[in-house]
Amino acid sequence: MRSPVAGPVALLTAVLAGVAMAEGRGLRPGPGAMVGAIVALATAVVVRLGRPDPVRPARVAGALVLAGVGCAVLAAASTGRALDGARHSPLSAAVAGHRRADVVVTLVGDPAVTRFSARVLGRVDRFRAAGRRWRSAGRIVTVDATGPAATRLVAAGAGDRLLLRGAFRPLDRFEEPARWRHAVGAFAADDLASFRGPADPLRRAALGVRSTVARGVGPLPEPQRALVRGFLLGGATGLPDEVVADFRAAGLSHLVVVSGENVAFVLVLVGPLLRRLPRPVRLVFALGVLTVFAATTRFEPSVLRASVMAACALVAGAVGRPTSGLRLLVLAVAVLVAVDPFLVHSVGFRLSVAATVGIAVGARPIARRLPGPRALAEAVGVTVAAQLAVAPVLVATFGSVPLVALPANLAAAPFVGPLTVSGLAGALLGGVVPLRLVGAVVGFPAWVGASVVLAIASASARFPLEVGWPGLGLVVASGAGMFVVGRSRRATWARARTAAPRPP
Repeated sequence: MRSPVAGPVALLTAVLAGVAMAEGRGLRPGPGAMVGAIVALATAVVVRLGRPDPVRPARVAGALVLAGVGCAVLAAASTGRALDGARHSPLSAAVAGHRRADVVVTLVGDPAVTRFSARVLGRVDRFRAAGRRWRSAGRIVTVDATGPAATRLVAAGAGDRLLLRGAFRPLDRFEEPARWRHAVGAFAADDLASFRGPADPLRRAALGVRSTVARGVGPLPEPQRALVRGFLLGGATGLPDEVVADFRAAGLSHLVVVSGENVAFVLVLVGPLLRRLPRPVRLVFALGVLTVFAATTRFEPSVLRASVMAACALVAGAVGRPTSGLRLLVLAVAVLVAVDPFLVHSVGFRLSVAATVGIAVGARPIARRLPGPRALAEAVGVTVAAQLAVAPVLVATFGSVPLVALPANLAAAPFVGPLTVSGLAGALLGGVVPLRLVGAVVGFPAWVGASVVLAIASASARFPLEVGWPGLGLVVASGAGMFVVGRSRRATWARARTAAPRPP
């Protein structure tokens, strides 16, 4: 019997193959190939929606092959377009020549502030170099602001439009990862001439939500306030350096990265309102909530993955064809990589996908083999499965993984859900009701949860033991051995009970 995820896995494999061929071999599909790919995909969709006879699997296989070819060609074309946009842009000459210019930039993230500078990704809408006329650009750069420009840039956020003065330059070796976020160069800004808020309604709505959350968590003391804000909106802004170091050493940095759990909490929060709406309006409203939430959290890779998965689940439920979480994950990853192939280079995206796969595949089997209350066993199963799944990605990226990460996450897991729910409710209520006492009372459970998580991170960071590939291999081999032995013992006991003579 064919697995329900076999088709989506085949399509995802085709998408990744198209990305690899475009990046490694320079494959650039022409217009004819693009038209053929679209026709192949349309034919596959028609065949699939036609519900072919199960006794004629050749039609299903043919449709899958057509869809795979179409996905591979489209992914290769998308990758080629992204690479060409990075190599040949209106800013290429200015970046290579270190030219001074005035630029109108729309920020695509929040500034990372240091003692003497501020850095942020921004899209150059227009630029004027050496007194020439204004030209359109539409390309991403890393804005590196110093002096008065850095001081003023601290107050800016994603969606704000700035008029900056400075000089273009190539990316340095510390900024190279920004290439995979479509940055074509850097702009060293020494003056911020003007500042305007977001122009589009989506960014304005996201700014309103962020402002409401910031007001709501205002009554909490630091560093709990910054941690709750990180739980809700992502980012470690405002956390002291020593706290950030503790979270990294304990393997808890992912807690201040918005994930699929936050998306689920938001949908649960608006659930009572959605149930009162007609089905089509409910779907549109839910998709709108997902879009605003993704914009509020700055379209982080993990949020994109979770939001697209949730959107696919909502659409599948609306058309009466609900599907499994693993199938939704594969489809969401295929769609996202086809649209933005550079996501395959995002560490956050790879960690998010790995953790979701681990939970979908391993959480229930692990929980079934754990003693104790089912609720506790399921929570432990989710944490263990996620940590085991992300460990290879962490080792491959950073060379090692903290050995204390698993117990630290197990200790923090019971507080993450209540902290997020109470923090979100308290932040929204405290941000809407202009009474500081209301925010303090409603946010008290979030303060307690944040204090406990901070204590766990601080205590765990005192055990700075890390393991690389050999240690990870030993852990996996030990776990596999225990699994095989336990299964063999259960099989032996089952045979013994079957062979035992029954009483007359």
